Amino acid sequence: MYGAHEGPSEKPRFGEYSKLLPVATVAATIMTLYILYVVIHGLRLLQFDLPVQARDAGEFSRALQELAAFHAVTFLLLYCLVKCVLTHPGSIPDGAGWELAPDSSGSVHGVIETKDSGERRHCKWCLKYKPDRCHHCRVCNMCVLRMDHHCPWVYNCIGFKNHKYFILLLLYVVIDLFIITFTMFDTVWWSTRSDVPVATMLIMVTGEAGAAFLLVISTTFLSFHIWLMLKAMTTVEFCEKSKKDTYDPSIYSRGCYRNICSVLGPRPLLWLVPVSLPEGEGTSWADSAEPAPQAPAGGTVARVTHYQAAAAPLRSDASPAVTAITRSAAASSS
Repeated sequence: MYGAHEGPSEKPRFGEYSKLLPVATVAATIMTLYILYVVIHGLRLLQFDLPVQARDAGEFSRALQELAAFHAVTFLLLYCLVKCVLTHPGSIPDGAGWELAPDSSGSVHGVIETKDSGERRHCKWCLKYKPDRCHHCRVCNMCVLRMDHHCPWVYNCIGFKNHKYFILLLLYVVIDLFIITFTMFDTVWWSTRSDVPVATMLIMVTGEAGAAFLLVISTTFLSFHIWLMLKAMTTVEFCEKSKKDTYDPSIYSRGCYRNICSVLGPRPLLWLVPVSLPEGEGTSWADSAEPAPQAPAGGTVARVTHYQAAAAPLRSDASPAVTAITRSAAASSS
């Protein structure tokens, strides 16, 4: 269960045991591939069944290197998996300014995303105003800060506080599967010998094929999420908003470097290890130096920078609201 200090949740964290089946499937897959790689492939290369004098020194050294690399990556993978499952993704904080109340002004200052009427977005289930990029997950029964998606494989939402763990989990999965697929192939070939039991051969061939298939799927998934990270988009924004005419996909982009920092943390040397999480509370994504413009029909507008306004000509079919915002930014930059 989430800690009481990490966010509200009305129902128990693991109240529906049937939804733990995907997590159990992931754990079983990891265990199966681990046994195939360490017990069959690793022990074959270590040659413990032979006297020391009869062992091939080259294969023994290769086994130590491969097993060391495999266990290091697998440890990081399991750590990120556990953190993805147990880390609260972040929810709307308690206190003044977020609680939905009849006497609240509903000011949109510092907020980019608003309703069609120009009022602040709010959640009718949590009874709170929503920060930008915040969405309600009906599975977790809470609003999630910078929600990327709900992942059934970790039985948790991927949001502001555990997004880095999720990206690194995918990365470590790809590295682990790459190690298994390309270093275990000779053991698969060895299993086809006539003196090796048929069951061993079937297990090794099936494991190799399964690892190769998962490698392709995981690499594709990782590439997609890296692309989203570089574009400063979440899966929810890509799926639900990128097809809207009023949505600017670069609305939250601050350049590739800062986009990566917003997910993997401010220290580049620690991007690929599960420490140094991104800074901030995940509730504000607007530039405090500029007031947020009122949203046109559609509910979301992109903030126009001074340089974009000065360099880009106005479209003839631009809406009056966008035209006014652009001219105002251009005037202030000059």
